[in-house]
Amino acid sequence: MARVQQMDVDALTPGDVVIRSEWSGINFKDALAVTGRGKILKRFPLNAGIDVAGRVESSSDARFTPGDAVLVNGMGLGETRDGGFAGMVRVPADSIVGLPPGLTAFEAMTLGTAGFTAALALHRMEVNGQTPALGPIVVTGATGGVGSAAVSMLAARGYRVIAVSGRPEHDGYLRSLGAHEVATPDMLQLGTRPLESVRFGGAIDNVGGVLLAGLLRHVQLWGNVAAIGMAGAADFDGNVFPFILRGVSLLGASSANCPMALRADLWNRLGGELKPPHLAEIVGGVVPLADLIRACEQVLHRKVRGRILVDCRA
Repeated sequence: MARVQQMDVDALTPGDVVIRSEWSGINFKDALAVTGRGKILKRFPLNAGIDVAGRVESSSDARFTPGDAVLVNGMGLGETRDGGFAGMVRVPADSIVGLPPGLTAFEAMTLGTAGFTAALALHRMEVNGQTPALGPIVVTGATGGVGSAAVSMLAARGYRVIAVSGRPEHDGYLRSLGAHEVATPDMLQLGTRPLESVRFGGAIDNVGGVLLAGLLRHVQLWGNVAAIGMAGAADFDGNVFPFILRGVSLLGASSANCPMALRADLWNRLGGELKPPHLAEIVGGVVPLADLIRACEQVLHRKVRGRILVDCRA
C-alpha cells in the first residue's frame, strides 16, 4: 500500500548523481503505480514518479556539479529505479538532461513526461512528412497532460486542431490552448466501413481501442497517426486498407526508452520553438508530497485537467 515516509539517501537505488528534487508531475502511469491499479513498479519497495526536475546535490560524474539545474524523465525512473516523488533522487549520470535554456524547473515539469511524449509524437509525425497542408490533426484525450500539450504545440506550428474529449465542460479550456474545434468521440461519427471518407491529416491518440481504429479510416493520403496511450483500450480492431490504399503510417512514441541523443534534442526544442505558448494554462493544480496519494486517485478518476504538479521542495 502506498504511503509517504522518511528514508535515507543511502537507501535509494544506486546512481552517480544525487538530485535535490524541486518539482515532479503526476502522469497517468504514476497514478496507476501509486494506487496499485497497474503493474508499473517492477519491485518493492520503490518510490514512484517517472519524472523530476531539480538541482544536483552531489555527483561522482565529472559532467555534473552541485547546483546544476537538471531533469530526468523515463529511463526507468519510478519503474525500476526510485523515482521523482521524493525530496532526493539518485540516478545514473547517463539518464540526466540539463535543464534547457528557456525552461524553469516548474515549466519543465508542467511539460514533464506528458509534454515530452507530445513532442516526441509530433517529431515522429513531421519526420515522416506531416505538414499542416495535409489537413487537421485530431488530438484525443485532449484534456489530459499529453493532449493539452499536443493541442498547444500543434496550433502554434500552424496545424488546425480538433480536440476530442469525453468531457465537454472543458470546451473553453481546449479552445484557449488553440483548438479550432472541440468534439466528443461520438460527435466524430467515424463510421464502420473498412475505409471512410478523408477528413483528417493525422492524429495524436491517447485512447486506443475503437477510437484509434475509427480515426485511421479517415486519415488523408500519407498522413500519420501517433499512438501514445491506451486510456480506452490496449487493443484495436482495424484493417490494412488505410495503410495500403492511402499510405497512412501508424507511429509509436515511447518516451520511457527514447534514445538519449533524441531525448536531449527534444528537451532543448521544448525550451525553444516547441514550447507550448499556453504552458501556464496547462497547470491544473499543485500538490505537496503529503497529498500525492489523493491526487493520484483524482487523476485516475478523470477529476482533473491538464497537469497536476508535485512540489517536492518541502
